[in-house]
Amino acid sequence: MQRFKTLVLLIAFSLAACASPASDFAPELESEAATPYPPVVATLPPALPEATPYPEPPSPSTAFTVQDALGREVRFAAPPRRIVIAGRALFMLANAAYIFPGAGERIVALGQTGQGSGNFLALYEPQYQQKATLTGDAGAEQIAAYQPDLVLLKSYLAENLGKPIETLGIPVVYLDLETPEQYWRDLTTLGQIFGQSERAAQIVAYYQRKVERVQQTVQGVAKPRVLILQYSEKDGKVAFNVPPQSWMQTLMTEIAGGEPLWKQIELGKGWTQVSFEQIAAWDADKIFVISYFRNVSEVVAQLKQDAQWEALRAVREGNLYGFAGDLYSWDQPDVRWILGLSWLAARMHPELFPDYDAVQEVKEFYQTLYGLDETFVNEKIIPSFTGDLP
Repeated sequence: MQRFKTLVLLIAFSLAACASPASDFAPELESEAATPYPPVVATLPPALPEATPYPEPPSPSTAFTVQDALGREVRFAAPPRRIVIAGRALFMLANAAYIFPGAGERIVALGQTGQGSGNFLALYEPQYQQKATLTGDAGAEQIAAYQPDLVLLKSYLAENLGKPIETLGIPVVYLDLETPEQYWRDLTTLGQIFGQSERAAQIVAYYQRKVERVQQTVQGVAKPRVLILQYSEKDGKVAFNVPPQSWMQTLMTEIAGGEPLWKQIELGKGWTQVSFEQIAAWDADKIFVISYFRNVSEVVAQLKQDAQWEALRAVREGNLYGFAGDLYSWDQPDVRWILGLSWLAARMHPELFPDYDAVQEVKEFYQTLYGLDETFVNEKIIPSFTGDLP
């Protein structure tokens, strides 16, 4: 016990930053906002140039303050140089952090960043294998052992994990990254942390242009009745679940010009299981299936051979789809949700998006966010496509 107290004191004295106490927060993985996502402001910066010069990291003496997702002001006497990303769903934070060139040099430890079919950062980050790997249940003491001067966490972890870390004198910045609006805000925060605010503004503009194009294209058209179902095989039992009304899957459906039928029932704070009888009663025009841990193309092929599913109108009319993805499914609030939005809109309204080209969208995405060329995308990303993609 005496040894641990000594370690804590050493860490506390060595830190260059401090955070103000956390305010009230919502302990859910996704945002609690239940209102429909408002239209994006039409005034946007010009398109990104082909090559954007990235600024050097701020000098070691540069002090700054950021406001995190909980509205807390976190003050830094100098830019953080030892960053840890921890907690569940951290791949969403990590994939967003690596948008900023040089971020990998400052991230010293993080948890598992893969999801079922692959791990993008293991392909992208040359030093990934040298990073310290945290277990999914890593606590404050394990995180403190890496002597971080900043820990990045999802905001829903503020009570159970964030407060014990802060008690040790380690600054924590909380991020949501769950809805489009939260992406605008949280990418701006990451830009401040990595000394690349201009880069953050450019990426936000890229996202906003994509959202605005979809919104303008589907404005005023008839909305198909849509179901998004997550397929799971927990404990060997097949189940289908629908998302809460404030989660990205629901927001994407609405932005893309669809009517999310699952909003008609009482929904929980997480995935809500629904019976096949309920699925049949909804009589959706289009059904999109998500599968995080099994190839969704295989799942959909299996469903199409099931007698019950064959009787559904959407299946008979060829409107049962595996939700698109590459190394990660595009339905979730990972940075790739913008790919999912364009794909979903094109599937729901093919007549409005006759020029949609998934491969071109993917190449633009990886070039814009990560500076990756066609060779990398052709060799590492396109072969990982799942769902209804070419």
